[in-house]
Amino acid sequence: YLNMWINQDEIPSTIGSVLSDMNGDDIFTFFDLNHSANATHISDLNNNGLIDAGDLLADQDWADGTDTDGNGFKDDFVGWDFVNNDNDPFDDNAHGTHVSGTIGAMGNNGTGVVGVNWDVQIMALKFLDAGGSGYTSGAVQAVQYATSMGATLTNNSWGGGGQSTALFNAIDASRDAGILFIAAAGNAGSNNDSSPSYPANYDLDNVISVA
Repeated sequence: YLNMWINQDEIPSTIGSVLSDMNGDDIFTFFDLNHSANATHISDLNNNGLIDAGDLLADQDWADGTDTDGNGFKDDFVGWDFVNNDNDPFDDNAHGTHVSGTIGAMGNNGTGVVGVNWDVQIMALKFLDAGGSGYTSGAVQAVQYATSMGATLTNNSWGGGGQSTALFNAIDASRDAGILFIAAAGNAGSNNDSSPSYPANYDLDNVISVA
């Protein structure tokens, strides 16, 4: 929960001006929000003993219904849900949570598993529903969002459907922005050179296909 990304430009100025950056990294993270110095600026609204994404999205002082950064998405503090078109990309399928844990589960705390990176900012972008189904248009929107918001790389452990010019162009634009696109090679056990699997098979030099 400490490694969830927070959209800095969406933080209302009245809150941002009084928050304390406890680790001096020049951004406000959940590490900062869980510090006692910021206790008066955010509440544990879901009563789980932590300050996490659920609290931030439920706090009307933070989630004030305003598109503060003018990017077309209101209160997009931790990412966006392109299935339901709202600011709560809660994972109701479990795969995204599993992958996020592999990437950035907190370490040295005696709890659960350890991620590859203990200090990372994970932007949650959802375009697949609880059953794992979705539309290529949603994938395009998610990639475009990540690009516009300055992501370093995107994890794309999903696949299906045929080749899409729109998705190719979105990944190409992310390449122009210096963003890596990590893609799943697929689970078919077949040769992707002879039986392409998308998005892993897009011929772009920022795509890293992982088997």
